[in-house]
Amino acid sequence: MLLFVCFLGIYQFRVPESAKSGTSVGRIVATDRDIGKNAEMFFTIVSGDGMDMFDIATDKDTQDGVISVGKPLQPLDFEKKPSYTVEIQVQNTQVDPRFMSAGSKDMATVRIGVEDVDEPPLFYKASYLMEVKEDAAVGVAVGSVSAMDPDGARSMVKYSIDRRTDMDRLFNVHPGNGSVFLLRTLDREESAWHNISVTAMEFNNPRQSSHVPVYIRLLDINDNAPTFATIYETFVCERTKAGQVLMLDHFYSSDCMYIGIQQRSN
Repeated sequence: MLLFVCFLGIYQFRVPESAKSGTSVGRIVATDRDIGKNAEMFFTIVSGDGMDMFDIATDKDTQDGVISVGKPLQPLDFEKKPSYTVEIQVQNTQVDPRFMSAGSKDMATVRIGVEDVDEPPLFYKASYLMEVKEDAAVGVAVGSVSAMDPDGARSMVKYSIDRRTDMDRLFNVHPGNGSVFLLRTLDREESAWHNISVTAMEFNNPRQSSHVPVYIRLLDINDNAPTFATIYETFVCERTKAGQVLMLDHFYSSDCMYIGIQQRSN
């Protein structure tokens, strides 16, 4: 005859939300006064809201039922669901028809609590692309980043710039709203792109932090006049016909490194 061993009438276990598939949650014990093959048993989850989250298997050495994290479509998440309940059935692998009336199976209820794990902030984007005119004034907002604490309202998020990626201190970020703005004037002719990294950290636990790359493109303004590539000198014959090409002038603009050609004729 099979009986679950549970002095409180219900099994209770706890598992951290960070537990991976295959992580052991706990063991449940059933007794059988038979011996040998007649005492072998197997466990199954027959109902409950945790059927898709957890698995159970029989320990061949002890005949205990071992509950583990299964392979769910979504991982455990304390904020979404802090607990589960499953109904476990145990029964003999071999049943002697002569003793069917004595009972070859039993049921037990198992409650599994999900423990909250402090997680670092998550940015809403994997990277950010921003654009700003090269003549933008100091203090002008370039764009903004945004992150959230996956643990809910437990902690506010604070932003900062990793200064190793902005040694010249050209940019800053508002610690509260993630707005990126200019600390110094820019010059596209010196550098057309700036790549920085913004950090988001929990206000109450700075060790919980994450980073995101920010790519800032400078938009050109026409602040440089074209210049000739060299000093030109040409000669013309007295019998040159009207419209005949005399020379080609080469010039460039440092705004966009554009090289132009101008045709001169008489």
